[in-house]
Amino acid sequence: MIELKELTKKFGNFTAVDGLSLEIGTGEFFGLLGPNGAGKTTTISMMSTVLLPTSGEIYIDGMKLTRGASEQKRKLAVITQEYSMRQDMTMDEVMEYQGRLYNMPKKVIRERSRELLDFAGLGEYHRRIVRHLSGGMKRKLMICRALLIEPEILLLDEPTAGMDALSRRQMWNLLRQVSGQNMTILLTTHYIEEAEALCDRVAMINKGRLQKLDSPRALIEELGEYTVDETGEGNLKSTHFRTREEAIRYLETAPDDSVFRQTTLEDVFVDVAGRKLI
Repeated sequence: MIELKELTKKFGNFTAVDGLSLEIGTGEFFGLLGPNGAGKTTTISMMSTVLLPTSGEIYIDGMKLTRGASEQKRKLAVITQEYSMRQDMTMDEVMEYQGRLYNMPKKVIRERSRELLDFAGLGEYHRRIVRHLSGGMKRKLMICRALLIEPEILLLDEPTAGMDALSRRQMWNLLRQVSGQNMTILLTTHYIEEAEALCDRVAMINKGRLQKLDSPRALIEELGEYTVDETGEGNLKSTHFRTREEAIRYLETAPDDSVFRQTTLEDVFVDVAGRKLI
């Protein structure tokens, strides 16, 4: 289990994370959502010990996480927004270098590297140089590199940023398979449909403060499972309803170009954003 207790990070007079408290269960796929500048990446950076909290604490399985807590840190693997790999290395070399950093036996590195690259659909490209890989292939390689050390916790900061729709869906399938191995995953993303598709629970934050916390399904049900979209005077108005019957009755009196549809987690995000996040 991961516990964030009153986690706070200040940069001078600016508070990026403000008393954030969360519990993430073992094996849970957890999403951290919020607008730009909400504190998502800062939170990930503190969990990976790249940044130290101004105050508050992080616990992993009941033990406090610090830069010197090597046993706790070995449970973590982090995938950042940036491509943090040598561009002149091959896939095999990237994997071998990672394994050596963790003192893994050479034979184990090679066996597990081949297994992971095949698992991610990259096996036939294992000798290709990183600079010649597509963006989606680089992202997959970063996940393989992180999984090489068999972490218990995977921190993903915008893992599909810049991917096209097909590559993003391929990444989703890969992450679903990974999450099925009882690994705890924390995901930050601006693609709200990504969080809805993957996460067991999501937290919506703004200015470093928690605003909403629940499963995507529970948050959608709270807002209303059915939505009618109306376009008027160039503006989109979305009205949410608890039942299909209520939505249909409303639709009967709405303009002809109105649209009836299922509510999504993005609707929840927009609703919260309109009331709290801006």
